[in-house]
Amino acid sequence: MPKALIFDFDGLIVDTETVIYESWAEIYEQNDQILELNTYKNCVGSDFEQFHPGMELEKRTGKKFNWAVIDAEREELIRHRLEQKKERTGIRYFIEDAKAKGLELAIASSSSRNWVLGWIKKLGLGGHFSAFVNRDDVQKIKPDPELFLTAADSLGIAPSEALILEDSENGLKAATAAGIPCAIITNPITAGGNFSGAIMVAESFTDKRLKKLF
Repeated sequence: MPKALIFDFDGLIVDTETVIYESWAEIYEQNDQILELNTYKNCVGSDFEQFHPGMELEKRTGKKFNWAVIDAEREELIRHRLEQKKERTGIRYFIEDAKAKGLELAIASSSSRNWVLGWIKKLGLGGHFSAFVNRDDVQKIKPDPELFLTAADSLGIAPSEALILEDSENGLKAATAAGIPCAIITNPITAGGNFSGAIMVAESFTDKRLKKLF
């Protein structure tokens, strides 16, 4: 049984991924292009070093875009669409149950600290987590294992004593590289991915099999 759970954030605790993908897909549509979901998945859970939607659009259209302006508008749109967003169904009970059973909890996210902590404060979940590790704290993000290894170290446990909860292929790759077992809870963006290395794959936190993880 694990001593601690390490959670991803985007797409796992809150489904921010769908809105972010849609913001890019709309820019593609405005330029008579289609952003295929299977192509976009390459950057989910990581950064644009895996796949850069902007550079891909320029390649397809042969145009140059003012990304400073476009990204500012896109980020404002994302924040507006996420204003009323809540945590994913079942995640709050899952977290509370894990704490009640004595597990330590951490979040290890490729996103910024301000983004993650802002959401955690909004959702009132901060008191459940003993550590937060973000892109600000490491040299490399997922699929590199550094975020997860740093989170385990912050909790004072060996990697083998943790269990990771993820939603993306890049997250699973990072967990595997860290030598930490990983359970996948997909969302509309990551569903159907290659999760062959996961100890289980579920569609939501209401899946009864998750109760057997700890």
